[in-house]
Amino acid sequence: MPSENLRWETLEALKNSPKGKVTFDPYWSQRGEHILAGCKETLSLSSQSAVILERIDSLSLNKSSFLDLSTTGSEESPASVSSSGSTADLGGKPATLSSTPSQKNQQKDILGSLTKLNALQQVSHKEKDESPETDVREDSSPSPPLAISLLSPKAMETAGCIIRFQEAQREKAKAALRERQAKQEKLVESVASAELEHLKRFEELRELKQRQESQTIRDMDDRETKELMGRHEKLKEEQRHRIKILNLRVRELEQQRLREAEQEKQRQAEGRERLRRLNSIQEEILQLNQLLEPSAQTDCILPPASLVSHSSRGNQLCSQVSEVVRKTAEGEFPSPEDMDAAEQALCEMKSVIRQIQEEAARVQEQKKVQQQEEERRKQEALQAQQEAQKKAEQAAKEKAQKKGLQNSAEESTMKWYKELQDAAAQCAESFQQLNAPKDSQTKKLKLELQKAATIPVSQISTNSGSQLKEIFDKIDRLLSGRAVVSGGNSVSTSQHPLGLEFVSYKLAEKFVKQGEEEVACHHEAAFPIGVVASGIWELHPQVGDLILAHLHKKCPYAVPHYPPMKDGTPVEEYQKILGYRVDDSGVEGQDSFLKRMSGMIRLYAAVIQLKWPYNSKQGSVPHGLNHGWRWLAQMLNMEPLADITATLLFDFLEVCGNALMKQYQGQFWKLILLLKDEYFPRIEAVTSTGEMGSVIRLKHFLETSLQNRQISPPKGQLSSGFWRS
Repeated sequence: MPSENLRWETLEALKNSPKGKVTFDPYWSQRGEHILAGCKETLSLSSQSAVILERIDSLSLNKSSFLDLSTTGSEESPASVSSSGSTADLGGKPATLSSTPSQKNQQKDILGSLTKLNALQQVSHKEKDESPETDVREDSSPSPPLAISLLSPKAMETAGCIIRFQEAQREKAKAALRERQAKQEKLVESVASAELEHLKRFEELRELKQRQESQTIRDMDDRETKELMGRHEKLKEEQRHRIKILNLRVRELEQQRLREAEQEKQRQAEGRERLRRLNSIQEEILQLNQLLEPSAQTDCILPPASLVSHSSRGNQLCSQVSEVVRKTAEGEFPSPEDMDAAEQALCEMKSVIRQIQEEAARVQEQKKVQQQEEERRKQEALQAQQEAQKKAEQAAKEKAQKKGLQNSAEESTMKWYKELQDAAAQCAESFQQLNAPKDSQTKKLKLELQKAATIPVSQISTNSGSQLKEIFDKIDRLLSGRAVVSGGNSVSTSQHPLGLEFVSYKLAEKFVKQGEEEVACHHEAAFPIGVVASGIWELHPQVGDLILAHLHKKCPYAVPHYPPMKDGTPVEEYQKILGYRVDDSGVEGQDSFLKRMSGMIRLYAAVIQLKWPYNSKQGSVPHGLNHGWRWLAQMLNMEPLADITATLLFDFLEVCGNALMKQYQGQFWKLILLLKDEYFPRIEAVTSTGEMGSVIRLKHFLETSLQNRQISPPKGQLSSGFWRS
């Protein structure tokens, strides 16, 4: 379109104007010049010049304006007449300009002249482009003085229109440029985003490849690691197998070493035991040989020739044993053959002693036969008197039975009681020679045997079952003829022909004394003492009979037996028979007497119900609960005594009642009911007011037991855990 071409021509003209070619010099401040010194400006009028121009003749003004335009040529454009501010003022006041027809013609002329002017400017610009040297010279030549151009209102209006048009075109160009720039930016952004996406895809593919490669490497590492671990495990397994084999070999070697050490230890122990046994055999043979000396047989009834032969044989046996001992003096242990020789020598020595004893017994028997003949003649004289006395006693007993209870035990019980006392007396007489020794050696042996028998019994306590077993084993070894250590010395009952009887008698006496003293003060002590006594009784019955004999002698109520007072018997002697202690200060008090009787009856009640747990023999207690039942039944068949009967019944039932209840059950309760309903009133009848303590205890015990139909186990009874301690 023509307008479009005109716009671009106008823009081109403006571009080629001096203002469009202003150059910037970065060194203007150093030269002291103004920043726009290189710009050739044309002086322009202010907005107030329009008033003046109206008064000027329009023709002269047009002519001068035309001349000015023609002279300036292409140096100044009509747009340079006024500044941007004056142009705006002219555009804002169009009514002040002239609008006559002549002025319109002038405008047309001006437009034509402007068109020519633009053409001239284009030509001049081309010439300047073709000849840059000329421009340099023109620029370097001094500029002529600026001419002041004055335009008419029409020209001013036209110039304003041109300027507005230029501004509008510039704004459109700027808008188009901005739109193009925005499109270009959008295009660049879209291309950039697409490229960015491509880059991301590329990065993702690269990362994926890297991950795949890494995963492949890791898989290969894992496989290699697993293979290495497998090989390592195989090596470890092989190592463990080798270690196991080595451990087995080491264990076998250690076991072999331990076996050898144990065998050596056992050999040493056996050797020491053989050496101790050899020493004890030598000591025993020497002691037995001393008995064969003629000086030791002062009261022997054997002929001297027999004694000399036996003594020479004993010396020979001692020499044999001494020869064996001499071989072991160099520090070596005796061999089994040496021990066999020593044992054989000891057996021969014992056989020699036994032969002497048998010969002495035969001679003694002959003397006894002679004495018995004399005694028989004496007894025949007294027999008639005794038969008469027995008939009188029998009549008295029958009379007492008709009236009520008995005053003494049954005949079978009394016979048993007398047999025990006779056996104890005979045992005491048998070792009378050892009991009253005449030489120091026998006296020392007697003291050592007595200590070996009594000290272990004194050590019985409830500390532990193992200690109680050691005491029992020591007593058993002593009674079995084996050597035991007492007071640092080795002693044995085989060292004297009467040693066993002496030890048995003293041991039984000590057991009863412990019941009399220890159990009387500490009731719980009845059980450890009783169980040891029961075990010894089971293995050595002669000791049990002696225990009963000593118990019946010190406590006749354990038979039960109430000894009658015979005519002519002193009171103190009769009190000794009843169990009282009598010394220079007089008779002991009733409380002390009852306390001792209580201790002994408690010991008896413990013995009849206890059994030694380590005996290999299976069976009942040697002196069992049937004897307790017999004792209780006979006590209820005898007339009660003041204080003592109630005390003994209470102590016996408290210790042994639970065991009798379990053994006899219904029969036992019948007996207890009989005791409470029929026998207890008799006890109350014979008991004075000041002696009711034991009666009250017995009554409370009977009532509680019958009410609960139960008797509690006694305090201090040994449990199964005690024997594991």
